[in-house]
Amino acid sequence: MRVLNIGLVAHDNRKRDLIEWVEFNKVTLANHHLVCTGTTGRLVKEALGKSKTKDDLNIDITLLKSGPLGGDQQLGAMI
Repeated sequence: MRVLNIGLVAHDNRKRDLIEWVEFNKVTLANHHLVCTGTTGRLVKEALGKSKTKDDLNIDITLLKSGPLGGDQQLGAMI
């Protein structure tokens, strides 16, 4: 299977929606590398830590700076 780099960023009003999506898709996401802006990434890591399966998923996440501190631009540059 090909490993994808998946960028995740969410506006403050949509972070909860993104976290729910990540929790729902955690098994699929475990096969890929996630790149997240700071606050979004911390919430993703926290949510995935709480929703461990008995198989104990090991999800690869890179945290960038917070969006207002340049994380959005870092992610854009990576793309």
